[in-house]
Amino acid sequence: MDDRDILICRCEEVTRADVLRAIDQGCHTVESVKRATRAGMGACQGRTCGRLIQQILMSRGFQTPETIRADKPRFPIVPCDVDALGGDGHER
Repeated sequence: MDDRDILICRCEEVTRADVLRAIDQGCHTVESVKRATRAGMGACQGRTCGRLIQQILMSRGFQTPETIRADKPRFPIVPCDVDALGGDGHER
């Protein structure tokens, strides 16, 4: 198996080749790689792939341990009123 076929983000099925392609197209931060590939947008919110992307960026010379910043997880949950979950808001 070619190392470019290795899954970096299991949740979104993003391979090392996908990440390298994004880097070659100008994505030089974890956030920009995430936007280009969807890596880190799955159920785990980048807990595994975020570190792998950081390592790839550092190995390519775009980041150093001093400058690398982890992406902030953004949970797919937004507070809302109970009325928004269904019904018309009127009691029956």
